[in-house]
Amino acid sequence: MSDIGDWFKNIPFITRYWFAGSIAVPLIGKLGLIGPMYLVLWPEAFFHKFQIWRPISATLYFPVGPGTGFLYLVNLYFLYQYSTRLETGAFDGRPADYMFMLLFNWICIVITGLMMDMQLLMIPLIMSVLYVWAQLNRDMIVSFWFGTRFKACYLPWVILGFNYIIGGSVVNELIGNLVGHLYFFLMFKYPMDLGGRSFLSTPQFLYRMFPNRRGGVSGFGVPPSRRPVPQEQAGGGGGGGRHNWGQGFRLGDD
Repeated sequence: MSDIGDWFKNIPFITRYWFAGSIAVPLIGKLGLIGPMYLVLWPEAFFHKFQIWRPISATLYFPVGPGTGFLYLVNLYFLYQYSTRLETGAFDGRPADYMFMLLFNWICIVITGLMMDMQLLMIPLIMSVLYVWAQLNRDMIVSFWFGTRFKACYLPWVILGFNYIIGGSVVNELIGNLVGHLYFFLMFKYPMDLGGRSFLSTPQFLYRMFPNRRGGVSGFGVPPSRRPVPQEQAGGGGGGGRHNWGQGFRLGDD
């Protein structure tokens, strides 16, 4: 148990609480301590009954069961891996900037979820973080299932295509990728590569809540350098099994 505790304490601060919440809230729903009906995003309950916690709970909740357990664990792995890498890599020493990225992506996903009547928001937010990581490390070679190797910038779309081939829903992955692209375009591509104005900047109150560490500079001046990195395993591993990574779920599905 001490090893697990030490491992958990070594997870970066923001990722640690996001990861813990993504375990605790599904467990609460699974045990029936709070009914899943109160954890998902329903526009009517949000707007007319003022149940304002739903956008948060719907981001952390996932209906874990025999048909969804593998998908949940895979996305929990993605959350841990790629959120940790962003928080300790491109956003190292700048927790306010990382929190702003998460808040921007989350707000975009909540708005989309309310418009499209999406009840679960966990996968889109995780995929948006994975997309940003993939763009900031676009030249890294990653390995996917069946020994396939490609640049990291293609990883979000490979996951989306994999789900389409096996007949699963790609809505969650697509929304996550588009939101991640919107953040990356507005924060990096448009102002730095295309010479446009900067539309995104971290609010000062986030810097007061999450001050920079180790002499980091507030905000972003240039995109992080892309150093050559050895190939590494993508989230799916190298196994030969076929699983539905992106099937959309509504309340009541197994």
